[in-house]
Amino acid sequence: MTSPSIILKDVTVDIPIYNSQSRSIKKTVFGLASGGRIDKTDRGITIVRSLSHINLEIKDGERIGLIGTNGAGKSTLLRVLGGAYIPTSGNALINGKIGSLIEVSLGIDSEATGIENIYLRAVLLQIPKRIVDSQIQSIIEFTELGEFINMPVRTYSSGMHMRLAFAVSTMIRPEILLMDEWLSVGDRNFQKKAEKRLTELIESSSILVIASHSRDLIEKCCSRVLLLEGGNIKMDGTPQEVCKAYFQ
Repeated sequence: MTSPSIILKDVTVDIPIYNSQSRSIKKTVFGLASGGRIDKTDRGITIVRSLSHINLEIKDGERIGLIGTNGAGKSTLLRVLGGAYIPTSGNALINGKIGSLIEVSLGIDSEATGIENIYLRAVLLQIPKRIVDSQIQSIIEFTELGEFINMPVRTYSSGMHMRLAFAVSTMIRPEILLMDEWLSVGDRNFQKKAEKRLTELIESSSILVIASHSRDLIEKCCSRVLLLEGGNIKMDGTPQEVCKAYFQ
């Protein structure tokens, strides 16, 4: 059995921006591209180059931290690893089952009940129904939603909404785990439960890739750190040396 691994070969991601002559679109473009590069194709279409010729190898057992300013390319890189973005050029070779905690609320239907949403979200995460059936009671108990689990999600507070999304999203047991910041959900007591669940999830994964602005988190969780700037990997090294260079 082949060990989980990630190999990016000369990966570039260009995001086309149409109608870029309008003022509102220009604002959006410059907001998106605070670290990327704005260019035009030979057909005159404005593009934001979010990643530029990335070469990267991540092996089984590595814990990778992504740091850099907003717009540096961290989220784009995570989306390439998760298969949400296809490289404009180059190749992304991902070997292993992927689990993403980037957008935990994706697929939540405000008109459906909590239980219905557990099954809806599980479909998006490609979790078999039999697994959800076997865990449904423990998921409900974990959310602490009580009778609200049978109510439409539109009746939930934002905290209740996040607890539901978090509980079902962490059912996954992937070989490669992708995270965009550490998830903070609910009150202090629930956060303790959530952190324990996240820690167990991270420990059970073979590869972790997490983007964060927290130096403490990166130094605590990661064995290797990539500093991204303008869609490029500016530095690749230990948490201590890369964090020292960036945060100071």
